Amino acid sequence: MAAKQKILIIDDDNNIAELISLYLTKECFETKIVNDGEQALKEFHIFQPDLLLLDLMLPGIDGYQVCREIRHTSDVPIIMLSAKGETFDKVLGLELGADDYMIKPFDSKELVARVRAVLRRFKVKQPAAVSGEKSVSYPDLTINLTNYSVTYMGRQVDMPPKELELLYFLASSPNQVFTREQLLDHIWGYEYIGDTRTVDVHIKRLREKIKDHPAWSLSTVWGIGYKFEVKSK
Repeated sequence: MAAKQKILIIDDDNNIAELISLYLTKECFETKIVNDGEQALKEFHIFQPDLLLLDLMLPGIDGYQVCREIRHTSDVPIIMLSAKGETFDKVLGLELGADDYMIKPFDSKELVARVRAVLRRFKVKQPAAVSGEKSVSYPDLTINLTNYSVTYMGRQVDMPPKELELLYFLASSPNQVFTREQLLDHIWGYEYIGDTRTVDVHIKRLREKIKDHPAWSLSTVWGIGYKFEVKSK
């Protein structure tokens, strides 16, 4: 019998957390509830969850900081939960490395469906190391999706998982133009409800870390989207 997948529920409203736990337990997940950010960071290492449901408004360390801390060491899936529905809050959450963002109140069936969808996408990414190293290289740039590393001009560059995945995706299809919607669908794996500013934010951050090279560049195709342009000699 397969082990149950573990979900860490982080919410300072215990009534909501218990309700979420009930939904997920019925769907054969193992759950654990914590009510503040500091406890969440401790329990993350003890419980070793397969996915986090992370409320943003937490006492002490808020959900954004919890996400930031976890992303320093792990790419475990994170779904943010918030009563804040503004585009800025969604973009910030995704920018920090969240895999999905749900606005309270939400339907229990939709929550379970999104949990399953995010876990499926994460599982698909995992066999990369077994099937062979996923890496692309250009002059002075190597992007390795197997161990989530980027080497630029001979040095390792730190970047969040979503930035690295976006760079790898574009560099894997040189000179192919992708719309913002296509990039959202490929990298975040779902039709993000809201505007596409999150893609622009990630491209801007990549350009701050990876400057254009005589042999290649991260190029904007005005009115359409972006491409990793490889320049002919």
